[in-house]
Amino acid sequence: MAIVRAATEQDWDAISALLERRGLPLAGARDHLAHFLVAEDEASALAGVGGLEVYGESALLRSLVVATSHQGLGTRLMEALMERARALGVTELVLLTTTAAGFFPRFGFTRIDRAEVPAALLASREFQGACPSSAHAMRARLVAGN
Repeated sequence: MAIVRAATEQDWDAISALLERRGLPLAGARDHLAHFLVAEDEASALAGVGGLEVYGESALLRSLVVATSHQGLGTRLMEALMERARALGVTELVLLTTTAAGFFPRFGFTRIDRAEVPAALLASREFQGACPSSAHAMRARLVAGN
């Protein structure tokens, strides 16, 4: 059974390698490593990662990815990230995705126009060009227990 824990600086090489293998942007990710979680498999190998860029009550969900051999971990990692966001006082999560728009609705995400993205999040590297303009913006409102 995999464990989910807070990422550390020592995890960065494995995190960046997984992000690169899955075609996700690295720009700005390391700057927010304090709000990243990792999933480790039974052999203590990195099996998944996801992070938050927190901007007050809004946060950008970024870099949610699991190794191909651990696809079932995505839900567990997403739930842990949402719990972490609520603990940080986040009430709104926004993300950009080019490939996983079908995964996120089960967590309350709906597609939004980029004009609906909170201004603070637009300063993130993902909105400044790290993600392509073709990426879908999605939002979930967080309340206690969801």
